[in-house]
Amino acid sequence: MDNERIVPTFVFEASWEVCNKVGGIYTVLSTRAKTLQQRLHDRLVFIGPDFWCGKENPLFQEDTTMWQPWVKKAKTEGISVRAGRWNIPGRPCVILVDFKPYFVAKDRLYGEAWADFGVESLHAYGDYDEASMFAYASGRVVESYYSFFLRRREERVVFQAHEWMTGLGALYVKKHVPAIATIFTTHATSIGRSIAGNNKPLYDYLYAYNGNQMAAELNMEAKHSIERQTAHNVDCFTTVSDVTARECEELLDKRCDAILMNGFENDFVPTGSAFTSARMKARHQLLRVANALTGCAFPDDTLILATSGRYEFKNKGIDVFLEAMHRLDWQQDLQRPVVAFVEVPAWVAGPRLDLQNRLVEDKVYDIPLPMPFLTHNLNDMPNDKVLGSLRWFNKSNLPAERVKIIFVPCYLDGQDGIFNMSYYDLLIGNDLSVYASYYEPWGYTPLESVAFHVPTVTTSLSGFGMWANKIKGDGSHLIDGTEVILRTDYNYDDVANAIVQSVLQYASWDKSIASKARRNAASLAQKALWKNFIQYYDEAYDIALQKAELRKERM
Repeated sequence: MDNERIVPTFVFEASWEVCNKVGGIYTVLSTRAKTLQQRLHDRLVFIGPDFWCGKENPLFQEDTTMWQPWVKKAKTEGISVRAGRWNIPGRPCVILVDFKPYFVAKDRLYGEAWADFGVESLHAYGDYDEASMFAYASGRVVESYYSFFLRRREERVVFQAHEWMTGLGALYVKKHVPAIATIFTTHATSIGRSIAGNNKPLYDYLYAYNGNQMAAELNMEAKHSIERQTAHNVDCFTTVSDVTARECEELLDKRCDAILMNGFENDFVPTGSAFTSARMKARHQLLRVANALTGCAFPDDTLILATSGRYEFKNKGIDVFLEAMHRLDWQQDLQRPVVAFVEVPAWVAGPRLDLQNRLVEDKVYDIPLPMPFLTHNLNDMPNDKVLGSLRWFNKSNLPAERVKIIFVPCYLDGQDGIFNMSYYDLLIGNDLSVYASYYEPWGYTPLESVAFHVPTVTTSLSGFGMWANKIKGDGSHLIDGTEVILRTDYNYDDVANAIVQSVLQYASWDKSIASKARRNAASLAQKALWKNFIQYYDEAYDIALQKAELRKERM
């Protein structure tokens, strides 16, 4: 069957997160790039927004000699681009496009999108305009590049657009360059995320929801419309998991043509003595910051656990994680002290100076700082949901409290002013991670965790959790490397208690059992490497190219 598939000879991919590290889609693209680059070499081209005009982007290395004649030609067509390399494994080719000049024409462009594809943008607000102008610019880039380099060749070209932010680009290519096969990937439906985030039950009532009606109710009409119409009009519509595929079918009225599960690469995970050294360094830094904040000394067997990800308080399960840590503190059979980190970027104002001053000296403190649960100052502390929960639980990180909770509200990029280590460099120091998501189309955070040999707790509502259960053949448990907790619309209390039991179980294990769980976690991650998941992209390419070939025959 595989031998019969049509394979692309050239692939464009457009995303808001190309050379722009924002969230999980960045991880999808940046970890997969090396695998595709090995196949296509420089016939794989990513397209991203140029936020850094006139400034140095650490993720992008410009090459003024790359495609120089075309870059000049594109400029005469009103397309301003910079070409170069993405500073990730594989170093794929990248085109960054300046989309700002198109704002003056947005009303006309929206009118054309309505006339051609029924895209409704009258109720657009917020980031819709910015994303749509980038999408349009991406379509123009593909059209211009194709005309300059590829039109006269027997090329099999694919354009893959990621998320609603690039939908307008996919539709532009569909209309103006019909020889190119189009793929649209929604990593999470905008309306599904909104339903879940507005505390409406998503899963039990999914069959009864009308996507258009809910978009109007939740003021999501423009984003929902571009997402829905793109899904219906491209050659191949895809998403990232079974759970989101069901959501697409119900809310977008479109069955997915293929499911592109998110893989990972582990070539940056240390091995052997380097792994041991990195883990010890991370644990030392995590406990050092915890001591400087709380004034409590932490023994070597302290259980370090964490949750992290996008700051969606309910959707990402941050609320139930905090609830579970509060309940855990009351368990008499908790055998080890616990430090639980909430690593979720918020509206951060900067690192705390008093904490920075303490960290200048590598010493043990016995007096806590004010707010001994916060590493960075926030711009809006009274309305922050994590801090609000800690106040509700009367959490003070006192010496008598066996479970300390520490909120790290910044991007861990190695320059945060407190830890000054990257997220991965700290992740390796955890004993356990918890991602109790209510809405999680895939779930890179638990996958990253097991890749670093850290057993994880996730839920049956995450794509990763569903996949882990499939790999196990039934329910996946902590000893398997991943505990998949049953989660529904209404079992918040049960989820909190299940997390408590998972932590208690891990805390009771001796080193041999914990090591077995860590080995099983790493083994599970091996099954999610891109070399195993790239086959799903081959399926999507074939579906899209089959339709493009039929169009060519009719042209």
